Amino acid sequence: MAISHASSGQLIDVRPLGQRLSGEVSIALFKSEQLEVIRLVLPAGKSFPPHQVAGEITVHCIEGRIDVTVEGHSNVLEAGQMLFLSGGVPHAVYALEDASALVTIVLCRPPGEGAEA
Repeated sequence: MAISHASSGQLIDVRPLGQRLSGEVSIALFKSEQLEVIRLVLPAGKSFPPHQVAGEITVHCIEGRIDVTVEGHSNVLEAGQMLFLSGGVPHAVYALEDASALVTIVLCRPPGEGAEA
């Protein structure tokens, strides 16, 4: 089944999930040619393993607490805090408690793909 993404102009609710947090899963809210926005949901003790993406990203903690490790440096984010990462920077996410975060990713095309000559 295809995931339904939000359309241009459609309202997206990113308020804290509160009591529903433990029953929710991560979901891509929308994806365009240049931008993807994901609501990351992690139960306490779970992690998103080390990885990197080509484009710049932001991680905005909506609720709970998460540890975003960037090149060996721990950054604990609490509700309302945001972290910016340049493209290509290795990072991992660990939930210190049940948490959700809004992740934005600037999508980069491989060199030469889609570029006008």
